[in-house]
Amino acid sequence: MNILVINSGSSSLKYQLYNMTDESVLAKGLVERIGMDSSILTHKPTGKQEVTEVSEILEHNTAIRKVLACLTDKVHGVLESTDEINAVGHRVVHGGEFFKESSIVDADAKTKIRQLIDLAPLHNPAAMMGITATEINMPGVPQVVVFDTAFHQTMPEKAYMYAIPRVLYNKYKVRRYGAHGTSHDFVSKAAAEYLDLPLNDLKIITCHIGNGASVTAVQGGVSVDTSMGMTPLEGLMMGTRSGDLDPAIVPYVMNKMELSVGEVNSMLNKHSGLLAISGSSSDMRDIIEGAEKGEPNSMLAFEMYEYRLRKYIGSYAAAMNGVDVIVFTAGVGENAALLREKVLNNLTFLGIELDPAANKVRSGDPRRISTANSKVQVLVVPTNEELVIARDTHRIVQGINS
Repeated sequence: MNILVINSGSSSLKYQLYNMTDESVLAKGLVERIGMDSSILTHKPTGKQEVTEVSEILEHNTAIRKVLACLTDKVHGVLESTDEINAVGHRVVHGGEFFKESSIVDADAKTKIRQLIDLAPLHNPAAMMGITATEINMPGVPQVVVFDTAFHQTMPEKAYMYAIPRVLYNKYKVRRYGAHGTSHDFVSKAAAEYLDLPLNDLKIITCHIGNGASVTAVQGGVSVDTSMGMTPLEGLMMGTRSGDLDPAIVPYVMNKMELSVGEVNSMLNKHSGLLAISGSSSDMRDIIEGAEKGEPNSMLAFEMYEYRLRKYIGSYAAAMNGVDVIVFTAGVGENAALLREKVLNNLTFLGIELDPAANKVRSGDPRRISTANSKVQVLVVPTNEELVIARDTHRIVQGINS
């Protein structure tokens, strides 16, 4: 079975085509600048030359059509016909309380995704554009939606409720939902497999550290707490997001600076985090380079980032009354050896012993960076959210056809 995985943004569309017989990637690519006359499509067929095309792509319908044309092109295609695509899996950020697992796309699912737009105004509408464009270009092909929030639907009430009037939850579903669920799910299972230990017996803290970042407490294979909240703004300090802050800051700043709701929302999501403290960049590579040169703002940005990440790891060890495994993943988590070193060397009270040489190794494979004597196993596990989407799509479509 061939599965096309689509991650649709408001002005972009990422895709990967999987052969589920061996879970190999046949092709992948990206459409950028949708809605402009200079849109860019980059197509990477496995074993063939990469192709880049610049053209006018004004909406997602055209983007999908061009992707399908690339996949079936006689020279750089990997399929004879689009009929060889058996199903399409879509990443959707917010499933609210409606979706505790992935779901086939039908009228009910589309209605519920639209009802959740207020909880993910930037992401869910884009996902719907991808779903609609797929329906137009591939009528009759089953589609599956896989939600970033679904993995965290196992959190207990004590973890997901806010201490605010309950009417806000009853009427408007104001609660913690989390994000990056596909990544936390994938790396926790991959960690157990790497260690050859039963997932159900492990207490794992997974650290998805990229431009957006979150930490999850995984106990017995399920999420019991996670750092992101009703939106991805809560939790860790991130590239451009503030993370946790005193909620009284919002009305105070709005009053002092005469900001609108939209302006303060933009400030906290797009102009805070590493970017705000360093004054120069939201990229951890730049921050580390500046810190190593002794640049004061970069040093402070790095120290704040490390401190907050370390606090969350410690708090989740407390939440689970222990931890067996800590996993680092995503762009920063997989590549920033200095950040991992600083975090782990400040968690020795947990019995962690870092292997400095192993920590400096760069690899695309799962690897252990703790010593043999460490009481907590520490791993770096490359994430693969697209594969999770492909697997869920395969499983659900097979269930329908059986």
